[in-house]
Amino acid sequence: MAPLKNKISIVTGGSRGIGASIVEKLASEGSNVAFTYLNSPEKAEELVTRLAHYGVNIKAYQSDASNHQAAKDLVAKVIEDFGGLDILVNNAGITKDNLILRMSEEQWDQVMTVNLKSAFNLTKFAVGHMMRQRTGSIINITSVVGVFGNAGQSNYAASKAGMIGFTKSIAKEVASRNIRCNAIAPGFIETEMTHVLDEKTKETFLKNIPLGRLAKAEEVADVVVFLASNQSSYMTGQVLSVCGGLNI
Repeated sequence: MAPLKNKISIVTGGSRGIGASIVEKLASEGSNVAFTYLNSPEKAEELVTRLAHYGVNIKAYQSDASNHQAAKDLVAKVIEDFGGLDILVNNAGITKDNLILRMSEEQWDQVMTVNLKSAFNLTKFAVGHMMRQRTGSIINITSVVGVFGNAGQSNYAASKAGMIGFTKSIAKEVASRNIRCNAIAPGFIETEMTHVLDEKTKETFLKNIPLGRLAKAEEVADVVVFLASNQSSYMTGQVLSVCGGLNI
């Protein structure tokens, strides 16, 4: 039996990359899935069509997770459309890399708003429903950069480190209502962004990864399913690294 059969999930930033893999993996394990996109309606609809064979309800919503009111409206709409909410995956994120002396205030603010405020927004409104039903799983996609730091990514690292602290705090706030909150910290993942890197840069990455390869997005999605299901029923406030042993 599928471990997430009849569960209802929200995935932010779900139209491509790691998000799309998470949407597909949740659907393949029986969950009905609502996912958000911001600027790629064609990819969102293509994903809905491609996953139709799983026989679950999958719906795309154009919504800005970093906008407080939009997040509130999204959660209310998903609960209305699907009849509930069991799983929240805060995956929306961007990078605006630069050395600190060259980083603009706008680059800092954009990354912090999209990566960190969006997790606050969605969690705030999802938790209200989960507390009433006395169950739920919240999964935040952070990064190993939030643990180790990385030159040229002070904004991204700060936002992802913030997600780790946020995860641990929320876990303590809602545990008494049987709601769990955990985080996943991916390392370097094969996505559209890494495909455009030159071979020299890729070789530099691989030298620091004991397993000798980049992760597949599906390998992150597998851990999402684990944290969303009862297989992790006694885990909360944890950060699971999916990084091949990466040592930055």
